Amino acid sequence: MTSLLHELNERQREAVLETEGPVLVLAGAGTGKTRAITYRVAHLIEKGVPPGAILAVTFTNKAAGVMKERIGELLRAGGRDASEVWISTFHSFCARLLRREAQHLGLPRDFAIYDDDAQTSAVKRALQQLGFSAEDYPPRSLRAQISHAKNHGITPDEMQAEAAQAHDRSRKDVASVFRVYNEILRKAAALDFDDLLLRAVDLLREHPEVRAAWNARLQYLMVDEFQDTNRAQEELVRLLAGSRKNICVVGDEDQSIYGWRGAQAGNLKRFTEDFPGAKVIRLEENYRSTQTILDAAAAVVENNPGRLGKQLQATLGAGERLRFFEAPDAMAEAEYVCGEIASVMRNDPDARVAVLYRTGAQSRSFEEVLRRLGIRHRVVGGFSFYERAEVRNALAYVRLLFHPEDDVALLRVLNVPPRGIGAATVAAIEAGARESGKSLWDAIRAGQFTAGKKLAGALASFGEMIAALQEECRELPPAELLERILDRTGFLLWVEQQDNLEHTSRADNLRELSNAMAEAAEQGQTLEDLLDHAALVSGTDEYDETIAVSLMTLHSAKGLEFDAVFLAGLEEGLLPHSRSFDTPAELEEERRLFYVGMTRAKQRLVLSRAVYRRTYGEERLRASMPSRFLAEIPPDLIEAAAGSQSEPGETRRYEADPEYSEGYAYRSPRQAYGKTGYGRPASSGAARGARAPRGSKNPLIGTRVRHAKYGVGTIIEVEGEGEDRRFTVSFQDYGPKKLVERYANLQFA
Repeated sequence: MTSLLHELNERQREAVLETEGPVLVLAGAGTGKTRAITYRVAHLIEKGVPPGAILAVTFTNKAAGVMKERIGELLRAGGRDASEVWISTFHSFCARLLRREAQHLGLPRDFAIYDDDAQTSAVKRALQQLGFSAEDYPPRSLRAQISHAKNHGITPDEMQAEAAQAHDRSRKDVASVFRVYNEILRKAAALDFDDLLLRAVDLLREHPEVRAAWNARLQYLMVDEFQDTNRAQEELVRLLAGSRKNICVVGDEDQSIYGWRGAQAGNLKRFTEDFPGAKVIRLEENYRSTQTILDAAAAVVENNPGRLGKQLQATLGAGERLRFFEAPDAMAEAEYVCGEIASVMRNDPDARVAVLYRTGAQSRSFEEVLRRLGIRHRVVGGFSFYERAEVRNALAYVRLLFHPEDDVALLRVLNVPPRGIGAATVAAIEAGARESGKSLWDAIRAGQFTAGKKLAGALASFGEMIAALQEECRELPPAELLERILDRTGFLLWVEQQDNLEHTSRADNLRELSNAMAEAAEQGQTLEDLLDHAALVSGTDEYDETIAVSLMTLHSAKGLEFDAVFLAGLEEGLLPHSRSFDTPAELEEERRLFYVGMTRAKQRLVLSRAVYRRTYGEERLRASMPSRFLAEIPPDLIEAAAGSQSEPGETRRYEADPEYSEGYAYRSPRQAYGKTGYGRPASSGAARGARAPRGSKNPLIGTRVRHAKYGVGTIIEVEGEGEDRRFTVSFQDYGPKKLVERYANLQFA
C-alpha cells in the first residue's frame, strides 16, 4: 500500500494518512475524492484495522459499488480481503442496523421497506379512509409534505397544532393524512425511506447500550458527499462517531443541490463546530475539466455568499472557450444541440456526451431530434428494473405471503391477473375491514364484505390461493419461491399473453427477477436482503456508460462526467426554476445546480436557451428571459456559437422575417442582468427588432418594461383591450406578475 501512495497528490496523501480524529475533506469537482476515500480505507486495513471495524457511507448504490470494487483491487495485490468492510448507502446501512436491532424498537425483523410507489399507494389509501379527494390533495404532493415533516422532526400532532393555530384547514387535512399514513405503515409492519433514518437515530439515541456496542464495533467512519446529508443523517453520523471521533467526511459545498429533500448546505461548516479541532484538507487539483470550464463555473458559484471556498487547478490545461447558442424556440435549440452531438460523434466515436436540463419534461424535443438523426441515446432517470410494474407486482405477491396484513401489497395484486375484482368490490372489502377493525386480508378470509356470489367466489379463491402458497413456500429458496408464485397465480402466463398481443417482453423481466434471486442466494443474501435492494435501488444507479449519448436532469448528472456537455434551457423560470424565486437560499441552490452541470464537462461545454418557449395550456409561445447565471460568466471565457441569435454579452439586431411578428424587444444575458448581487436587472435600454417565432400574436409580448416595485421585466402575455388591458410580466426577482396597465405605471425600457 505504501508503494501506491505515490499515485496520490500531496493533499490526497494527507487525507489518506490523517486517520485519527475528525477530518473534513473539502473536495472540489473532479479532484479525486473517491480515490482518496478508497485509499484511506485500504490504508487502515494495511495498518491492521479489522475490515469489519470500518464503515463508509455514500448516497447511491452505484457509488458504493464502485468504492467496494476499488478497495478490493487495492488490497488484492497484498492478499488481503475487504469484503467485511461496511460500504453502503445511508438507507441500506440503516436497514441492516434496524434488522439486527429490531427488537429494541418493537419492530419485526422482517419489516417491509416501502419504496416511492408503495408510499404513494399508502397515501392514496389514507385519502380514501378520510374521504378526501385526490384532486384536492394530489398523493405525490402529500407524500412530499409528509417526507419534509419527517425530515424536520415534525409529528402529525405538531403539524395539527400548528395548522390549528394558523387556522389553516388544508394543513390540518395534511396532518390527518400524515397520521393515517403512519398507521397504515405500522399495521403493515413497514417503514418508508425517512423512517429508516429516523428509527435508526431513535435506536442509537434512546438505547445507550446499543449505541455503545456499535461504537465499539465501528472504529472508523467515512462519509462521502457529506454536503447532501439531512438533519437525521448528520445526527446518525454524530451518534456513530462515539468518543473516538475517528470520522472523515468528504464534501463540496458548491455541489449541495438537495435542499428540497432536507439536505442542508451549511452542514460542512457545522462539522467543524460539532467536532472542534477537526483537520480541514482541501482537494483542489482537478483531473476532469479544462481550466476554462473551471474558471467559468467558479465565477458563477462565487456569487453565493458564505462559502468556505477553494481554488480548483486543472491538470488538463486551458482548453477551448465555452459556447453559447440562442435559438428562437425549443425545437430549434434541440436541432442545434443534436446537430452538434452528431458532429462530436463523427469526430470521436468513443466520446461520451450529455444533454443536461432542469426538468425531465425538457427531454422530449431532444429525444425526437436524436431519434430522427438515428443517434443512439438513453434518457437517464427513467424506470429502473425494480420500478417496472410487472416486477413490483411479483414482489408484492412475495411480500403478501409473509405479511398478508400489508394492505398496499394486497391491493396491488388483488386483481392481477384480472379476476373481475373492481373498485366497487374493493370499496366493499375496505368497508368491512373498517367495521371489524381488521386488515383487508382478514376481511377477505372472514367474508366480511357485501358482494355478489360471483365476486365472493373470486375473493374466496384468491384467499385460498394465497393461504396455500403460504404453506407451500415457507421453506423454499427465493428463486423457487418466486417461480411457484408466478405459476400458481397465473401471473407469468398472463404476462406472456399480453407480451404476444403488445409485442413487449415483460415476461423476460419476471424471469430475470428469478435469476436475480438465485444469484443473491448464491452470494449468501436472504430474501429480505433482496427485497431491501429492490426497494432502495434507483434509476440513476442503472446509468449505462456504454451508451454514448445521455439525456438527464441536472440532479441525475451529479457524480458523472462527460467529454462534452450541452446545458440547455438557460432561461429564467427554468434555471433558476420559478419555484426558487422566493428566497435567496433557494436561488443559491439553483446556482449550485448550474455549477454541478458545468463541472460535468471535461473538454467541451455548450450553453443554450430558447428565446420563446411553449407553455402548458397556452396556444401562444411565451417570450423568455435569459438565465441570470449566464451574465455571471466572464465574457472572455465564452463565445457565441455559429448561428446563435445573440452574442453572450451583447444585443444584436435581426432582419425582418415575414413569418415572424415584428417589434419584439430582446436583451442578451449580460445586458439584461449585469453583475449585481443575485443578478438584479441593469437599467440600460433594450434593443428592438429580435424576431419572434410562429404562434406569437401580440407584438407587445417580449417587450421590456420597468415597474417601480418589481424592477425590470419582460411582457409574456397580454389580455384584453383598452383601459382593462392586463399584462403578465416576468420579473427578475419576483417571477410572473399580472398587472392592469392603467394602474401599473409601467415604463417601457
